[in-house]
Amino acid sequence: MHKTIAILPGDGIGPEIMRQAVKVLDAIAAKYSHEFEYRYADVGACAIDKTGNPYPEETHEICTKSDSVLFGAIGDPKYDNDPAAKVRPEQGLLAMRKALGLFANIRPVKPYPSLLSASPLKDSIVDGADFIVVRELTGGMYFGEPRGRNEAGNKAFDTCVYSKEEIERVADVAFAYASRRRGHVTLVDKANVLATSRLWRETVKALHERKYGDMRLDFLFVDNAAMKMVSNPRDFDVILTENMFGDILSDLAGVINGSIGLLPSASSGLERSLYEPIHGSYPQAAGKDIANPVATILSAAMMLEDAFGAAEEGADIRLACEKAIADGVCTPDIFPGSKYGTEATGDYIVKIIGNL
Repeated sequence: MHKTIAILPGDGIGPEIMRQAVKVLDAIAAKYSHEFEYRYADVGACAIDKTGNPYPEETHEICTKSDSVLFGAIGDPKYDNDPAAKVRPEQGLLAMRKALGLFANIRPVKPYPSLLSASPLKDSIVDGADFIVVRELTGGMYFGEPRGRNEAGNKAFDTCVYSKEEIERVADVAFAYASRRRGHVTLVDKANVLATSRLWRETVKALHERKYGDMRLDFLFVDNAAMKMVSNPRDFDVILTENMFGDILSDLAGVINGSIGLLPSASSGLERSLYEPIHGSYPQAAGKDIANPVATILSAAMMLEDAFGAAEEGADIRLACEKAIADGVCTPDIFPGSKYGTEATGDYIVKIIGNL
């Protein structure tokens, strides 16, 4: 198998965690006689510094000419802490999602048995949790127009907009995942308050009746869903929700695994997909060899499985990550005082893959 992969390390800890994912992909390529060609490109603050654009045309071209995209993280304090900044790193991420047509974000949540105690929640709550958050990615508040401030600058406004077509295409993704799991989709919205949420509920209910009647569909308001996620996460199989709610809930799910540094994700479009850890750029840890690379490595596993159909190779990576954690090998966010940093954790996972 020969595949080209666009590598977008991004900002903060992005380059460090991406090096580990590439090492793991190299180990897989050597074991299975694959050839992965990496094409590196800038996005985020590093791209602004070089070109003034957080998602340069050159980066977009590399992404569109690659078989898949592996992305690190975006964000830098010099932009985050400047309210007057006209261009921000996060604009690059939104532009990339829109330009590549990445309309569905898939975030699996399943805690490691050996790490139940790492969660701030009780073992009895997180044990057995296994669900996926399917988040709509190119609509809603983050993309709606108009937005801005009034002339006086003392009022600001954002607009949340959705169409039936946008809702149906991401709902199809959620039901497809549920069909391969336990056949249960929970739509999370705020239909008691928001007109867009009422459209979501009407559209998903009609789609369910028309195409997916053999599966279970239920509904939760987002505040109730957040409470249930940390009180009884085993109730969920596939969570379907809009952009902003999904952004918040999928980060909240990090407490179930014990660290946001363990959660991978995929962003799917009509032509290609992008794979990334759900965490941010964590600039305070940049260059300190303490960032957890597991989420990025698992994102590479999702890429192998979903984009390239390499199920055995992806399973090897998952098993290696699970074994490393069971052996007590991971960064200090998981094991306080750990002697294993970012590089050492990546090296250990590579070693396990070689011995499988």
